[in-house]
Amino acid sequence: MSPVVIDTNCLLQIIPRRSPYRPIWDAFLQGRFDLCVSNEILDEYQEILEQQVTPSLAENVVLLILNQKNVRLVDPHFRMQLITADPDDNKFVDCAFAAGADYLVSEDRHFDVLRTIPFPKLNLVTLDEFLQTRLISN
Repeated sequence: MSPVVIDTNCLLQIIPRRSPYRPIWDAFLQGRFDLCVSNEILDEYQEILEQQVTPSLAENVVLLILNQKNVRLVDPHFRMQLITADPDDNKFVDCAFAAGADYLVSEDRHFDVLRTIPFPKLNLVTLDEFLQTRLISN
C-alpha cells in the first residue's frame, strides 16, 4: 500500500462531496492508499477543521481517519527544518520522510523548496497530480 501524507489545506479540499478532489477522499476510505499522519498533523487537522465547520464535525472527521485500517500513525524522530518560510509546515515533511511516503500532497508554495533539494528526495505533488496517479485514477 502506498504511503501518502496530505497537508491540511488539501484535506479540506478533498472531503466535500461536490469537490473535484473528492475521489482522493473516496480512495482513502476504500483503502487504496495509506494515509500517514503524526500527532502534530492530527492536531492541526482538528484545529483547522474546527475553524471551517463545527467542533463536533471536526472531531468526527479525525476519528474517522484514526479508525481507518489504512492509517499509519508516524512518530518522526528527525526535525529536518527544510521549510523556512513557514516552519509549521515541516511537520508534514518530517512525517513524509519518517514514513517513507510515496507522495506528499500539497498546494502550498512553501513546499516548493522540496523540489530543489537532493536529500531527502520527497515526491511533492499537487491535488491534480495526485488525482492522476494509479492510486486514484483506477
